[in-house]
Amino acid sequence: MSRTLRVAAVNVNGIRAAARKGMAGWLDAADVDILTLQEVRGEREHLDAALPGWHILEDRSLQKGRAGVAIASRLEPTASRIALGGESLESNGRWLEADFEVEGRTLTAVSAYVFTGEVGTPKQEQKWAFLEAMDARLPELAADGALAVVTGDLNVGHRELDIKNWKGNLKKAGFLPRERAYFDRWLGAAGESVTCADGTTGTGLGWVDVGRRFHGDVPGPYTWWSQRGQAFDNDSGWRIDYQLATPALAERVAAYRVDRQASYAERWTDHAPVVVDYAL
Repeated sequence: MSRTLRVAAVNVNGIRAAARKGMAGWLDAADVDILTLQEVRGEREHLDAALPGWHILEDRSLQKGRAGVAIASRLEPTASRIALGGESLESNGRWLEADFEVEGRTLTAVSAYVFTGEVGTPKQEQKWAFLEAMDARLPELAADGALAVVTGDLNVGHRELDIKNWKGNLKKAGFLPRERAYFDRWLGAAGESVTCADGTTGTGLGWVDVGRRFHGDVPGPYTWWSQRGQAFDNDSGWRIDYQLATPALAERVAAYRVDRQASYAERWTDHAPVVVDYAL
């Protein structure tokens, strides 16, 4: 017999605000087993209040009111880790791994919140360093046929299909060719040479973009919309929230969806949850 494990990822844009605006209603209906959160921007007491009865792991930012990631689960985690990269990398509140035992196998879920970046500033240098650290960690997570999924707000639109107005963002953080090149390598066929968006070549790691595999070559479905103008109403968005699965786990995807709210007024965050069912 197999068991369906539902994993959801969402940038809550502040856990207190999300809870106040209606996150509980979505969560009651979503029937999630593992929930990864990004941009928590709160204390443990705020997570406990928003998610009563859940097992909760968190990694807070050293800057109060900034970043913060968490993993809430109905299953009790068996281990967790927050280390990513060297001591010089500012990863606090941006990377959290949790292991779960499911049907006799270990599944690792990661909640990741990549820097937004800004071209020509130290913020972009932080983003490059973070992407480099992910580049080193992903092969380790996928070793020996492991079941692992990296979820969250990765702040990069990989392909033109992932941004409604991609032509106007070619030189902006979030759609820079060098940023997209990391995704080209991560999602390229394992061990094969990959030509990347920035003109470089690399070796594919074999990870799978669950959303793109499930929907095929169609625009979006987007997961974030600017608060300015009519971006949400016009569905002029970005697909920057992902579930990236190891090949062994990707084979077990049973369903994928983006829980976009029906109207602007019903939104409880400026992102939409990305929800995937895995048959284990």
